[in-house]
Amino acid sequence: MAFLSNNSFTGEIPRQYSQLGQLQHLDLSFNYLRGTPPAALFSFPNISYLNLASNMLSGSLPIHLSCGNELGLVNISNNRLRGWLPSCMSTELDKRVVEYGWNCLSIDLKHQHPESYCVEVAHMKRKESGGKNVGILVGVLGGIFIVMVLLAFGFLVLCRRICTRGTSEQHLLHKSMQDNSVTGFSSELLTSARYFAEATKLSTQGVPVHQLFSLEELKKATNNFDISTIMGEGSYGKLYKGRLENGTQVTIRCLTVSKRYTFRNLKLRLDLLAKLRHPHLVCLLGHCIDDGGQNDLNASKVYLIFEYVPNGNYHTHLTEKSPEKVLKWSDRLAVLIGVAKAVHFLHTGVIPGFFNNRLKANNILLNEHRMAKLSDYGLSIIAEEINKNEEKEDGVKSWQMKCLEDDVYSFGFILLESLVGPSVSARRDAFLLNEMVSFGNQDGQRQIVDPIILATSSQESLSIVISMMNKCISPDSLTRPSFEDVLWNLQYAAQVQATGDGDQRSENVSRF
Repeated sequence: MAFLSNNSFTGEIPRQYSQLGQLQHLDLSFNYLRGTPPAALFSFPNISYLNLASNMLSGSLPIHLSCGNELGLVNISNNRLRGWLPSCMSTELDKRVVEYGWNCLSIDLKHQHPESYCVEVAHMKRKESGGKNVGILVGVLGGIFIVMVLLAFGFLVLCRRICTRGTSEQHLLHKSMQDNSVTGFSSELLTSARYFAEATKLSTQGVPVHQLFSLEELKKATNNFDISTIMGEGSYGKLYKGRLENGTQVTIRCLTVSKRYTFRNLKLRLDLLAKLRHPHLVCLLGHCIDDGGQNDLNASKVYLIFEYVPNGNYHTHLTEKSPEKVLKWSDRLAVLIGVAKAVHFLHTGVIPGFFNNRLKANNILLNEHRMAKLSDYGLSIIAEEINKNEEKEDGVKSWQMKCLEDDVYSFGFILLESLVGPSVSARRDAFLLNEMVSFGNQDGQRQIVDPIILATSSQESLSIVISMMNKCISPDSLTRPSFEDVLWNLQYAAQVQATGDGDQRSENVSRF
């Protein structure tokens, strides 16, 4: 097995991999790999799991590519691949789960980028000099690295001399960071960009650059924060809908922050939040720090400007009854998979991970294509008063583990709400005590599961999700799954459902 994700690997996948015939599990996701994946990777006789997601792979896979008999899951999503899927990865087959979204493939176009998105990469590749002489390339890169190290050393020496004049502010910053250590983010982590290599890579792929807004711009966008622009209010403050001067619709979250934060400390935290970039996260477009007109070192309010997601939240969609708007089982699975991908990224795609992400159906927004985007993620790094009741004596590590468990547990209730309907959110504890046993058999499921799901799901797909839901909301935290496990099972359930839908269509056609 080879787990090589999140390592900032560049260049093409070495052809030497084709010699690893006994390989069973290969994960090269979240790197910077280019070129076309070697065909041999897919045909190893023992390989069961191949993850090449979130790289910069381009070109086309051969239509007659051979897949190994043991290959159960293939993930080539979020690359720059074009053309058609090989026949051995057909979505109509029930042999394996294949994730291929957000490439430029000629299949399932609503979940693909336009062709122009991938043409630029292919053009750049043709212009590359070839790089055949590995020795010369290594020598050049080594020379560049040495020069960069020397420049960085010189810059650090110069910076140290300049920064001695700001000793008092540095002392204040470190003291503030110690006071706020419950978040688990040390000053070194807050100031180190290298921990965000993956987020930085994502931010360069067509995502808007984070901006600094003035308070006047926000007042103009919301008609001076008129009451008619308020979209809602919760523990994180008021949420406004606005329109920027260029016509872009945005949502603006107003947070009242602790006076313990200096501007510099708060800016470091906002920079961390700004670097979180994922297709299933509501994009943070910028921020505005307000000192309340006091002109002191502390901030009183922070305004976070997010992209506007126009199609409402998941909770509301679950209440729809009209046939053209109702969410079928396959639609709900797509939403759940999107959210699971986002949370998996927040937990493992960046260091330090972002936990306690307030997972609930109201915070899952759907765009015009019903693509799920998670909102209100990571805000506890700024609005710490939400977590002030946590027991500090447990320490940072145990606090992070508790928050991680909270995300898994909360996602379990989103699964439950997806199965039963939104009414379960109002009677959570009573439901757990009195009605969870009904999931244990098909007769009980028919009484408790949303009729829309019963009419649009296969029993096998439904059983997979029910099993995962039970594990997520288990009272024993040790038995709860990781989000990687949750995501894999949801993707498998979706593949099983797609196979069942295909069989059903075939039966209907044969009748005519």
